[in-house]
Amino acid sequence: MAVDVMQRHPNAMGQWQFIRSNSFRWALAVAGVLAVFMIALFGFIYVKIDNYLIERTDRMLSRQIAFMATLPMERQLNAIEDHLRQDSRGVQFAGVFGSDGRRLAGNMERLPAGLKIDAPAQSVTAAKVDPPNHDHSVRAIAKRMPNGNVLVIARNVDETKEISHVVGEALAFGLLPAFIICLLAGAWLSVRAQRQVEEVNQRVQRIIAGDLRERLPYSEGSEPFSKLAVIVNGMFGEMETMINALAGVGNDIAHDLRTPLTRARLTLERGRTHATSLEQLQTVADKAIAGIDQSLTIITALLRLAEIENSRRSAGFGIVPLHEMLREVCDIYEPIAENKNIALTVHAEHELNVRGDRDLLIEAVTNLVDNAIKFTPEGGKVDIELLRNANETVIRIVDTGSGITAEERDAVLRRFYRSDKMRNTPGVGLGLNLVAAIVKLHGFRLTIHPGAGCRVEIACPDPEAQSPRGGPLPVRATCV
Repeated sequence: MAVDVMQRHPNAMGQWQFIRSNSFRWALAVAGVLAVFMIALFGFIYVKIDNYLIERTDRMLSRQIAFMATLPMERQLNAIEDHLRQDSRGVQFAGVFGSDGRRLAGNMERLPAGLKIDAPAQSVTAAKVDPPNHDHSVRAIAKRMPNGNVLVIARNVDETKEISHVVGEALAFGLLPAFIICLLAGAWLSVRAQRQVEEVNQRVQRIIAGDLRERLPYSEGSEPFSKLAVIVNGMFGEMETMINALAGVGNDIAHDLRTPLTRARLTLERGRTHATSLEQLQTVADKAIAGIDQSLTIITALLRLAEIENSRRSAGFGIVPLHEMLREVCDIYEPIAENKNIALTVHAEHELNVRGDRDLLIEAVTNLVDNAIKFTPEGGKVDIELLRNANETVIRIVDTGSGITAEERDAVLRRFYRSDKMRNTPGVGLGLNLVAAIVKLHGFRLTIHPGAGCRVEIACPDPEAQSPRGGPLPVRATCV
């Protein structure tokens, strides 16, 4: 019979899986904590009300006995009778007792046992004359008169039991519905989360199967799952871009490494065949070493890129004075610029700082300055500028070279990209890609402006001006 039910309703068991889900267990735990909290809250309310009533009763008894103790004996007895006559609820107790304990006036049958005289109000039991032999819980205060009599004023505090009953009813009527609502909310959230997880699982399986264009579902709003889905979709987008780029990087690496290695092999092979002297062998070895060095340069640059893209250097960020750093870069490249008859100048009038890795930032700027000098003809000019705009600090390198076209702005940032006009220029095509990786690590923005001459900018937005989606991350590096 059970098998038939499962066959007819294959989703019946799956629909009740939410009971064993973590969401439902958390909801059950929250409901339990809520129940404990409500019990503690109502207990606290009961204790506070009880203490308040007792304190109010004690103050009232202290005022009453202080007033009656000042009256003469005859007026004192009349005041007690008037006090008891006005008690329509029957909660007032009063009495005057002789030094031998005999009752002289009031509605108290006897002097309460254990009642301390000339002391603050206390909790004792007292019995009325009518009906007799029925003890009541009271707060009482006693004072000995100059003539030896004992004046006692008391009040029934059994009403605190009524408060306890009211609090208990409120707890029962409030706790049970709240507990049920928590369980229902937990069940609904669990089922909803289970459906979302199943849909995410299906889409992730399609991504694993090779559909890199698939994305997780999300809705517009501030729902945490949607925010997470947006972040994960961004990660998938980066992964798709990286995988597509990786498909061509392998061929580029093989091509760029094969050329110097082939040259080194041919040089060694020819040297072994044709070299007839030590000098010829040394020349062959030097050419082979140069080819191997070129291959090692490519490998070192690739390892450097991998290190930067893995963000291993972000833990060592500190305050970097950009004005000093740019002057240092200018001092390094000034002799090289003079050899090409290029005017290299730096304009850093403001002392501006940024949070980042000084060595990496110098590496990025030196790559840009090196490219500017390399592609600027003799008699040209290269300017290094440090600017402060409305919401960001900008490092700008401007040269009078041939510039980069609008079509090549994205291409020049790819690994091993070399345009036709760069074929005869030394290099491996990783400089700008390295700059882009350093800029991305710091959360900055790299901009290449097309046109005559080349203008490249590294902008560091202020934290309050950074976009929450897709913009630089203020956690990674911030302007100060």
